[in-house]
Amino acid sequence: MAILDDLADALAREALDLAEQLDDDRLIDEMSKAIGESSPTTQDAFMTAVRIRRALGRGRAVMERKRGTRALPPPEQGDPA
Repeated sequence: MAILDDLADALAREALDLAEQLDDDRLIDEMSKAIGESSPTTQDAFMTAVRIRRALGRGRAVMERKRGTRALPPPEQGDPA
């Protein structure tokens, strides 16, 4: 169900940003529990989006660290025309 994934991902992005701003490691768990009380399916989609976004963030951190150690320029974004 594409709309479920889209909505869960949007909420996950907001939640991860807010958790970082507030320095609140428990926010995601609190939200997950609240969502799960109404819809376990939505809870699963939300937590999947959270895990994916956290994993991608870790992957990007490794890539940036490697880029920094080899002094490589960032990839070009295309022709600005």
